[in-house]
Amino acid sequence: MSSRNAKRVKENGMEQIMIDLKPRRCDSFVYSNKDLDVTKLVKYIEEKKKENSDITFFHAFVTALGKLIYNRNKLNRFVQNRHIYEHNDIIISFVAKVSFDDKAEEIMIMVPIKENDNINTICKYIKDKVSEIRNGKLKKEGANDAIDILGKLPNIIRIPLIGILKWSDDKGILPKSLIQDNLYYSSTIVSNLGSIKSNAIHHNITNFGTCSSLITMGEIHNKEIIDNDNNKKIIKACDWGMAFDERVADGFYLIKSIELLQYIFDNPELLEHNASEIIDYQKK
Repeated sequence: MSSRNAKRVKENGMEQIMIDLKPRRCDSFVYSNKDLDVTKLVKYIEEKKKENSDITFFHAFVTALGKLIYNRNKLNRFVQNRHIYEHNDIIISFVAKVSFDDKAEEIMIMVPIKENDNINTICKYIKDKVSEIRNGKLKKEGANDAIDILGKLPNIIRIPLIGILKWSDDKGILPKSLIQDNLYYSSTIVSNLGSIKSNAIHHNITNFGTCSSLITMGEIHNKEIIDNDNNKKIIKACDWGMAFDERVADGFYLIKSIELLQYIFDNPELLEHNASEIIDYQKK
């Protein structure tokens, strides 16, 4: 997904100066580490398990992020060739291993979030894709196939070729075949580190592509807090490590976005509504 599949957004003066001062994405990231309260989400998933549902926390997280981006469209923007664009589609990507082994092959998976998608349709899409990978039925194409080919070339050929591809990417003219199934051309990249019993981390992202954020989720754990009545209580919390390109969304915008994400976790039934539903959470 390049500027060919995005619309140009008119920059204001401050945004344009920020881009000029920080033309590279890797120089423009702001990082946030936040424990989000997922107590109600845990109960929701437990109830779904009793109904023999296959829904997992990862499915809930991907759905919540899709709803978040529909409501906070700046999170779907990127800077390319010193201009701001907004993706035409919302796509959340992640890497899946063929098997749980250190040397197992990794494949990039793109999850398009359509307007009428919800946690049930997204769960099915992800499960089907991962199942195809684990069963060897998913045909490698696009970026997944190109990586295998490029990675095996000798330095004298590979290095200048990669340079040409990076230049093409910066100008928005990278071949469509190299954009297909390329997680660096998604709305955001996610990594569920909780699945391997790890905490969330702050992860950088490259200058390559049009993805302006990378989000990791840690293991769900018990956390003691002080409530509004000054009483101690134990909640279920999930650590999130988030990196965003501040040239497309400032700190205030990101804080309000995290507040909306927390609101969705506090009201998990929203995950069953259309992803494009506008949530007027500030008035509730």
